Parts: sequence; structure tokens; C-alpha cells
Amino acid sequence: MTVKPLFDRVVIKNVEAEETTKGGLILTSAAKEKPQMAEVLAVGPGGMVDGKEVTMQVKPGQKVIYSKYAGTEVKIDGDELIIVRQSDILAVVE
Repeated sequence: MTVKPLFDRVVIKNVEAEETTKGGLILTSAAKEKPQMAEVLAVGPGGMVDGKEVTMQVKPGQKVIYSKYAGTEVKIDGDELIIVRQSDILAVVE
């Protein structure tokens, strides 16, 4: 199944969190912090959103940092995805 976001929406998938600390300690799943870095899977077309013209700045395949509590989590074909507004994306990681 494919997901096509509408307007200024972006579909992202979290990048796996680190499982060890820099000192070599292995973290349990309860101790891991929710990652804020994700890979862009699909991007909406942009257009008129709330009376303003929105041009999409991100592309599929890019790694991005997004707001901690942003978006809607969905599970599609066993993958946990997040649909966010482009304005919830804070930076592109290069």
C-alpha cells in the first residue's frame, strides 16, 4: 500500500534510536528516548494552505529533524509512519 500525503503533509519514518551509549552501555527500550530524526518517505504537492501558498522544501529520501510531539502516528503494512505538516519539520540533516 502506498501513502500519498495531501497539501503540506509529509510522511516520515523514524530512524532507529541508538541502542548503546557512547560509553558502551546497552540501553533498554524503556531508557531509549523517542528519536526526533526521520527519513522522508513521501511529500504532498503543497499549494494553498490556510490562504497561503506553500512550496514544499523537503524531498523523499532526506533525513530530517521534526518537533517532538508533532504529527499523527499510523501503522501501514506493519511499518510505523508519522504524517506531519511541513512546518513541523525543523531541519534537514545532510
